[in-house]
Amino acid sequence: MENHIVEFRFLAEPTDVNFGGKVHGGIVMKWIDQASYACAAQWSKRYCVTVSANAIRFIRPVLVGQLISVEARIVHTGKSSMHIYVVVRASDPRGDKPSVTNRCFISFMAVDEAGFPVKVPTFEPVADEDKKLEEVAKHAKDFAKQLDDDFEQSLGWK
Repeated sequence: MENHIVEFRFLAEPTDVNFGGKVHGGIVMKWIDQASYACAAQWSKRYCVTVSANAIRFIRPVLVGQLISVEARIVHTGKSSMHIYVVVRASDPRGDKPSVTNRCFISFMAVDEAGFPVKVPTFEPVADEDKKLEEVAKHAKDFAKQLDDDFEQSLGWK
């Protein structure tokens, strides 16, 4: 497996269901956080903390019993930050083609034992898809900064 990609595969369980009979959105967000943390820790070789989760999209419901794939991949790095693209796919375990159910960008920061940011290895995209995802991640990063500025200027929130 490539060092910048982590994939979790498992079956959606009956304990994951919500009142509507589908897998609960919070469970899906937990899967996303776990896979992206594993990806960040694998890349940085450090303990990492979540900085932001951007544009979590719920495209299709996940059903109990489906085979789930949660793929997390580094697509951009800063000094201490890692921007990770996560895609969740679901399929019938008997063989139908997986469908994308969720996608998002998650940002993590590598920290030392005292909780201070530490430098991470630079990610250099090679594959065309990784290059395109890096551009989207940079755009999402700029949007998040602008949103923070807007909150601070409009509402005085920091």
